[in-house]
Amino acid sequence: MGPVTALAFVLVTGDIARFRRSKNLTSYLGLIPREESSGTRRRLGAISKQGNTLLRILLVEAGQSAARCDPELWCAYQRLCCKKQHTGIGKVMVARKLAVRLYWMLKQQQPYRPAHALSSPSHSVSAA
Repeated sequence: MGPVTALAFVLVTGDIARFRRSKNLTSYLGLIPREESSGTRRRLGAISKQGNTLLRILLVEAGQSAARCDPELWCAYQRLCCKKQHTGIGKVMVARKLAVRLYWMLKQQQPYRPAHALSSPSHSVSAA
């Protein structure tokens, strides 16, 4: 994630302490599906799109870059795309995961520490 996206995230979200859980933040940003329920049927629709549109776009773009470097995000993205789902759903899911990571980084005041070393991502292609 670059400095512009990081700055936009901090400016739009404000004090991170106002969000009790990461789910509250992702809801605020509009990165969760809308629920259209009736009776006993529960149906999840498209994302709610509430919140700042520019930040949502920046997070989706940052998520695409992060997925290329982070094996965990790449695997999560590929899992959705392999199920013949739209790639847009995978992109939003990665953006949501990135927002949750940012939430915890700010909440705990810790720098980003990737779970895996970025030396050889699992999706790298070797020359034959």
